[in-house]
Amino acid sequence: MQKQQGFMVGLVCIFWMSWTAAAPVHHSLEVTLQTSTAGIEVRDTVTLPQDRPSSVSFSLHPALVPTLQDDRGRLVELARQADSRQPTMPASTGSEPHRYRLDLAPGQSSFTLHYTGNIAHALQSRGEEYARSFQETRGIISPQGVFLSGASLWYPSIDDTQVTFDLVVHLPDAWKSMSQGEPIGTGPAADNSATEHWRASKPQEEIYLIAGPFNAWSSVDRGITAMVLLREPDTALAGKYLDATHEYIALYDELIGPYPFEKFAMVENFWETGYGMPSFTLLGSRVIRFPFILTSSYPHEILHNWWGNGVYVDYDSGNWSEGLTSYLADHLIKEQRGGGSEYRRNTLQKYTDYVSRQEDFPLTAFRSRHSARTEAVGYGKTLMLFHMLRRQLGDEAFRKGLQDLYRQHRFRVAGFSDVLDSFAAVSGEPLTDFYRQWVQRTGAPQLRVGKARAEFEGTGYRLTAVIEQLQSGPAYRLELPLAVHMEGVDKAYQTSISIEDKQQAISLSLPARPLQLDVDPEFDVFRRLHRNEIPPAVSQAMGAEQVLVILPGKATSDLAEAYRALATRWQQEKPGHVDIVVDSEVQTLPHDRAVWLFGWENRFRPELNAALQAYDFTRSGDNVRIAGTTLSAQSHSLAVLGRHPENPDQALGWLAADTAAALPGLGRKLPHYGRYSYLGFSGTSPDNMLKGQWPVVNSPLAVRVPQADAASVSFTPATLAPRKPLIAPVEKFSVERMQQDIAFLAHDDLAGRGLGTAQLDRAADYIARQFSMAGLQPGADDGSWFQTWQQPVEPLDGNVDMKNVVAVLPGSDPEFTGQSLVIGAHYDHLGRGEYNARKQERGRIHPGADDNASGIAVMLELARSLGGKPLPRTLVFVAFTGEESGKLGSRHYVRHAHRYPAEGIIAMLNLDTVGRLGDQPLILFGTGTADEWAHIFRGAGYLTGVPLETVADDFGSGDQTAFIEADIPAVQFFSGSHEDFHRPGDTPDRIDPDGLGKVARVLNETARYLGERPGPLHSTLGDAPAGKPATRSASRRVSFGTVPDFTYTGTGVRLDDTSAGTPAERAGLRKGDIIIVVNDTPVNDLRGYSDALKRLAPGDEIRVNFLRDGIEKTLSTQVTER
Repeated sequence: MQKQQGFMVGLVCIFWMSWTAAAPVHHSLEVTLQTSTAGIEVRDTVTLPQDRPSSVSFSLHPALVPTLQDDRGRLVELARQADSRQPTMPASTGSEPHRYRLDLAPGQSSFTLHYTGNIAHALQSRGEEYARSFQETRGIISPQGVFLSGASLWYPSIDDTQVTFDLVVHLPDAWKSMSQGEPIGTGPAADNSATEHWRASKPQEEIYLIAGPFNAWSSVDRGITAMVLLREPDTALAGKYLDATHEYIALYDELIGPYPFEKFAMVENFWETGYGMPSFTLLGSRVIRFPFILTSSYPHEILHNWWGNGVYVDYDSGNWSEGLTSYLADHLIKEQRGGGSEYRRNTLQKYTDYVSRQEDFPLTAFRSRHSARTEAVGYGKTLMLFHMLRRQLGDEAFRKGLQDLYRQHRFRVAGFSDVLDSFAAVSGEPLTDFYRQWVQRTGAPQLRVGKARAEFEGTGYRLTAVIEQLQSGPAYRLELPLAVHMEGVDKAYQTSISIEDKQQAISLSLPARPLQLDVDPEFDVFRRLHRNEIPPAVSQAMGAEQVLVILPGKATSDLAEAYRALATRWQQEKPGHVDIVVDSEVQTLPHDRAVWLFGWENRFRPELNAALQAYDFTRSGDNVRIAGTTLSAQSHSLAVLGRHPENPDQALGWLAADTAAALPGLGRKLPHYGRYSYLGFSGTSPDNMLKGQWPVVNSPLAVRVPQADAASVSFTPATLAPRKPLIAPVEKFSVERMQQDIAFLAHDDLAGRGLGTAQLDRAADYIARQFSMAGLQPGADDGSWFQTWQQPVEPLDGNVDMKNVVAVLPGSDPEFTGQSLVIGAHYDHLGRGEYNARKQERGRIHPGADDNASGIAVMLELARSLGGKPLPRTLVFVAFTGEESGKLGSRHYVRHAHRYPAEGIIAMLNLDTVGRLGDQPLILFGTGTADEWAHIFRGAGYLTGVPLETVADDFGSGDQTAFIEADIPAVQFFSGSHEDFHRPGDTPDRIDPDGLGKVARVLNETARYLGERPGPLHSTLGDAPAGKPATRSASRRVSFGTVPDFTYTGTGVRLDDTSAGTPAERAGLRKGDIIIVVNDTPVNDLRGYSDALKRLAPGDEIRVNFLRDGIEKTLSTQVTER
């Protein structure tokens, strides 16, 4: 958000000016700061425009008493009374700003003032903590830092003017400053202080002065300087912000027009803020370290330099800037990652949950965010306005409209009508009615579909239905998207219709039988949602008008006290709206308000269980299982939302903690998870470890279509057409290069890269060349690219020549000397299937495109993306041989690498079978090997937008196992099983190119974090059993045909599928079955299941006990040879 408005801890407009188009006033300021006493001394030469009247009035902070330094006029202090044009000081100061009038001598247009004083306004909380609170100050000079804005009145504020300025600042030793404009020069002063000079030649709303004991970094790209000021040295963090700054400026240059300033800086504040000023942003210490900031709020702040700080806002007509910035930053990034419809649904959910019909207001009344309600309208409705405008005009016209708006109004004021005029001009479409309906009118449409019917017509079908607008008042004119799912058709029929009546019949001619009609399936229209269109969520409870908190009567004394403290704080934030009772004082749950049940022991827990019957939620003793994850009363805190059983318009929430120490943090964090239905936390901070939304059921805008012929047909949802983002993201990783790597390694010329073959040596040479071209150094002990040895390998004869390919990117930080991160992938495969392949396919080339040319390709692309630029910690890249024969290469490396030995490896990342991701989550095996893995991948998932599933066990499934055996935390990246695994059908044409890019992004974030992390991971492995013999592990000789669900964490093995024509399919096993016993041996997990299959020979009987829909069943069949 621009100006002094926080995006993480809340937003507030401190001071607005009403600008005119007059020439700006120029200030030439020389400032000396005395931070120990909150002191400031200023000498300001003010130059007025030539057409300015000879008498000017201005305001100044009451602690600053000015004197005129020349005889160019007469300075008069005016009577002290409130002036609505200027901001008042906080009540704690006890006085209003002082007002002055200066009468200039004839012919004079400049004057010089001198003043000294102290500015020290304490931080004050503002906003509802129940729905996000924050702190602010009018201005402060302190040993921790300096924050002065126009609202501080630290310089003469002349009514209704813009300013340009030169600002020379004398700072304490080792301090640095920040302001708008560009740095002109720095230098030491006689007293060891520093002097810095800032110049803003473009008109500004106000003058900021930020200072503190900063460490500084900068870089230049395409003439724009990126700067980072941090309070502690952190080169890695600074590098991320420098890179992100250039990336986003390049993106918006292309979309909108040239960046309007000379620099952009990220400055670390000394309290938690999210402020955006012209050419810099001021963020709190915790904020800048949140993993998601770089892909959410940071581009939002950069974009404000186009909207708000580049094109100014006429606030009297409504603040359009926040919604447009949110649409082109927060929404655009989600859209680039395929999450646009989800983001819009969440936006509409906030509006539905937080904005009652009585508290709604038109966009012309929005100035700034100061509550969840004003955010839902001012940000959310405006965002949706621009989305609907884009849908109406088309992407090309919309982009031209953005560029015209920027070109016509750069450094000028624009109101809502000016904004829409630009779009009307480039598109040729009049937008007057659009403006009246969405900008001036309060409220939103609410829709319902009914009377759907399908009947046969000629060679196709006729679908009829009635769409109703349920809101009070006149109908809206809407362009309403529709999607129809048809029998036997994979892709939905999609169209848009115009409606303008409160009830409107629709009729569609379709080529196949329509089964379901979806109205606005991707949430393209701003509207008030029906409860059944959205899952129960925290926001529904937080946004409720009246709330009852029911405390547990049987909680321990410390927990009872902490629960009451949290409830009392909510009550204080929403006086008159929150009541508190103990569960023993209530007989039944009221149904006219939202209800929070506090505590694991709350006696109304059964009502919550009933409210959650439709979802993946079960209770067992002191544990609950939510979406496959078990949380316990002894180890976790949680928040779970359902709908009130007696009134679905009201929320029923449950909040519980394992320790009293976790509740203050849980209370602070909860409002930031508004869109989620369930949350799990661990520790006292507490740290989030589970979040999600319940599935949507019974949406009134997704209706099954009754058939005129009463036919009974099964329904399979069709897919919607993919959408392109407004502008493609800047891609760091080349999908084309990765595909080329896979095409070479999986080509028939390499004959499957069998162990001990010349073709495998060719693959090794190729990988070494790519490492060299990427700027890496040879990493083997002898200074070459290859770690070589010989060993016997069954069933091959004699000793086999073995070769790992090793490359290194040495670290830059001496503190990490001797430490390394290993990134690995195996490059061998099955050759012509001589062993470890199906009997009927032996002799045929097994290309191994997914297993594991894909892993090698992603590893090589990460190496290329680093460009030889070191991270603080050394990165070792290893292409392992012999994985298919029992992880021979990785075990040899762990035992025999001396240059970067096992005892110095902090972690290992293994890429194995990552080429067929599709729309599925990327699976990470082995996350139970260190405490931090789950948190690392949660952050990586947020930063990249790639869905991830973490699995604690590694199942001995790849080269990471060799490192785990040596007590080194290690994980495997895995895109999922498929029927071509270890078969000739594993070819390059079946690789998912977009999935390679997703895996590369997750690997990049993970590797960079580990390469920069100050300390090692906290291993959970204990003493390393490193003395295991390097023999080939027992292999499975039989085929059963089950495809496990690797994300399942319960007892047994849940099936994701069965392969066609296999014993498992013929015996009747299917997706969702959970195998619990094989041949009288209990199966607890995948490892036990694999061991059970290894004990079988072809033709043996296999007896399986399994659960289907909670009922135990049995079957028996014969396994076949692999």
